[in-house]
Amino acid sequence: MIRYTLSCEHDHSFESWFQSADAFDTLSKAGMVTCPECGTTKVSKQLMAPSLNKKAMAVAPLAAGDVHPLEKMRKEVEANADYVGKEFAKEARAMHDGDKPERAIYGETNAKDAKKLIEDGVPVMPLPFVPTKRSN
Repeated sequence: MIRYTLSCEHDHSFESWFQSADAFDTLSKAGMVTCPECGTTKVSKQLMAPSLNKKAMAVAPLAAGDVHPLEKMRKEVEANADYVGKEFAKEARAMHDGDKPERAIYGETNAKDAKKLIEDGVPVMPLPFVPTKRSN
């Protein structure tokens, strides 16, 4: 099950549960997802953070000399992807549309552009760290 924060064309915000992301898409296309306030079927998903289980996230302290998993992830991303900075949304869309060859990228974008990428099916995700390129 997945819970989405949704909003309608009249900016009414609400939440609803779906069996899967595909289930939301199927029901939405069939006009079966409606705003509980006004009844419109013009409903879209909102950008939202994943729900995390705090118990599952608990980890033992690092031993001396161990690298934190987020630091390890940051190094992996920076070693294997191109930093595109504020051009992230433009680059991701161009690759998705076939206008540029696909490659691993990371960078920055605003919430509005990130939401549009997600709505258009462009595979993106937020990074749980600040890239070194941005912090220098």
